[in-house]
Parts: sequence; structure tokens; C-alpha cells
Amino acid sequence: MSKMTFEEYQQMVVTEKFCTVDCPVQMLFNIFSNKWVLRVLFELTQTDSLRFGQLKSAIGGVTNTMLSSTLKTLEEVGFVDRTQFNEIPPHVEYSLSEKGKALYPIFLEIINWAVDYGI
Repeated sequence: MSKMTFEEYQQMVVTEKFCTVDCPVQMLFNIFSNKWVLRVLFELTQTDSLRFGQLKSAIGGVTNTMLSSTLKTLEEVGFVDRTQFNEIPPHVEYSLSEKGKALYPIFLEIINWAVDYGI
């Protein structure tokens, strides 16, 4: 699907042609409905890469299982890269992929909106 204007989006929603099985909006809602997804993505914007334990400490309150599941989902949709280092001791680092880095301007706009409206 190509980019569209907000007016084109509104028209498609009104005519019910837009949100079908492969609706990009619904797909994003499904990804971002996970409580920890945005927080993980935000933490990864702060540095080049983080290990699992560093992410868990930075976020706080997330269980190992939930963080692992969230990272797996983000890797599957292409927002996060997972790099395994086969050295002693072995470890894994997570970083934003190019697709994930494309979220930077969106995060910046959300931050600016929050500042503008005193959120």
C-alpha cells in the first residue's frame, strides 16, 4: 500500500474499504497493543544496543517472559535486530533495525505534542 493523505485515509475508512484483514492500522494496533512494545522501542532509541538485562533494568516492572515475548514480536515484525555473540560468555544484544529507526521522528512528534499540551 502506498502512502496516503489523511483525507484519503478518512475517505477509505468511511467507505469501509480500508480496514480489512491486511489493514495497516489494525496491524499496528495489534503490535502496539502489547503493554511493553512502545517502552522497549523507546529504550532502544536511547542507545546503539542493549543486552536483555540492561533492557529489563531500564524498563522496570516487566517480567523476563514478557520482555522476551515482546522482543521476539518486535524482531518478527522487523523493528528490532537481535545479534548473538558466540564468545565466552555468550550474550545477545538488541538494537533498532532501520525500520525501527524510522520511528524516531514519530517518537519526537509524540514528545513535542506531550510538551505542547502539558502531558
